[in-house]
Amino acid sequence: MSAPRTLGINGLGRIGKLTLWYHLGRDDFDRFVVNVGRPVGTSLQSIAEYVGKDSTYGPLHRFLRGHQGRRDIQVVDEAAGLIRAHGKEIIFLREVRNPKDIPWREHGVTLVVDCTGKFRDPHTDVDDPKGALRGHLAAGARAVVQSSPFKSKHKGVPLPTDSAILIHGINHLDYDPGKHKLLSAASCTTTALAHMMRPLLARDLTRNMITAGMSTVHAVTNSQPVLDAVPGSGATDMRKTRGAMGNIVLTSTNAANALEQVMPEIARIGFMADSVRIPTASVSLIILNVTFQTEALPDGTVSVDRDEINAIYKEASEGEARGLVKYSEEQNVSADMLGEDAAVVIEAVETHTRTGFVDLKLPDGCGEHRIPLTHVKVFGWYDNEMGSYTYRLGELTTHVAKSL
Repeated sequence: MSAPRTLGINGLGRIGKLTLWYHLGRDDFDRFVVNVGRPVGTSLQSIAEYVGKDSTYGPLHRFLRGHQGRRDIQVVDEAAGLIRAHGKEIIFLREVRNPKDIPWREHGVTLVVDCTGKFRDPHTDVDDPKGALRGHLAAGARAVVQSSPFKSKHKGVPLPTDSAILIHGINHLDYDPGKHKLLSAASCTTTALAHMMRPLLARDLTRNMITAGMSTVHAVTNSQPVLDAVPGSGATDMRKTRGAMGNIVLTSTNAANALEQVMPEIARIGFMADSVRIPTASVSLIILNVTFQTEALPDGTVSVDRDEINAIYKEASEGEARGLVKYSEEQNVSADMLGEDAAVVIEAVETHTRTGFVDLKLPDGCGEHRIPLTHVKVFGWYDNEMGSYTYRLGELTTHVAKSL
C-alpha cells in the first residue's frame, strides 16, 4: 500500500483555510498537515468550528456538497491535533512558527503551501532568526509554493536560481522539479491581470501595444483595520490604517511589476497600476486600459473596435483559455461573481474603444504623417479570495505535486 498523499499548509488565514477547502473537495491529496503555529481557542474543537464555517462562502459542507450536504467534521484526537473532515484526515500543529522547526519530515510532508504572507524573501537564509521560506526545505519539504508575491530586501537582484513565479495557465509549465524549490503563485490581481493580457498579446491585431494601465477596485483584506488604527513605526501611507468598512481607500499594487516577471513581453510596454480598496468582503474588478497603434482601413474605419476586442476574449474563453477566462454579455454585479471558478470574467457589455489620430511632422520638409491610435477599456471580474486566486493556486499546487 502506497503512503498517503500528504499536503502541508503553513498558516490558516483567509488563503490557508480556503486552500484546505479547495483540496478537501478534490482527490489529489488524502491527508493534510496544517501548521497554525499557536494555540487556537480553548481546544481543537475551536479549530474545527473555524474550518467548518466562513462568513463569505458559507459552511464547508455546502461548499463541498451543495445544499444537500451535511456537516462532516469531527475531532478525533485532541492531543495529536487530528480532525477528520469529509473523509480526510487533517492534523493541526499548534506549537512553532519558524518554518525550519515545523516537523514536516515527521509527518511525511514533501510539498508545502505557505499561506502566512510572512516569509516572502527567497534570498533569506534558513537560519534567519525571524524565519525564512527556505526553512520549510530544511524541515523536510522538497518544494514550497508561496501564496503571495516574492518580496526581496535586495532591490534589483534577480531571484535565486531555485525560485520562480508561476501562474497557472500562464507559465506553470515552466516548473522544473529538478531546479525549482521555492515558488510564488503571485497575487490575486496579478493572476487576473495576466489572464486579461494574454489573449491580447497572443494576437497580431492587438499585440502592438504602446502603453497600458490598470486600476483594481479591490475588496478589503485582513491587512486593513476594521476601525482607524495608529500607524506603525515608519509608515508612509496613512490611508492604509483607516477603517476598512467605512471608506474607499486609494492605495498601490505591485501587480504590473510582478506581471513583467511572469510575462517578460510586458516590459516593453509602459504599464501603470493602482488599487482602490472598497468595503466588500470579496470579488474585485480590474479596469484595463490599453492603447494600440492601429491602421486605418480603406473605408476610413480602423482595424480595432469594440466587437473585435470582445471577439478576442470570446475566442480565448472557448479555446486556449477555456476554464480560466470567462466571457459574459450579461450585466453583472460583484455578488454574481462570488465563488466563480475563473481567473477573470470579462464584462463584455462594458468594453469600449475610441480612436484618435496623431499628426507627426516628418523631418526635412517631408510633410506630415497621420497615425491612428486606439484606446481600449476592458473590465474583468475576479473573486480575489476563492474562485480566481485560491483555485489557481490549488491547480498550481496539484501540478507541482504530480511533477515532484
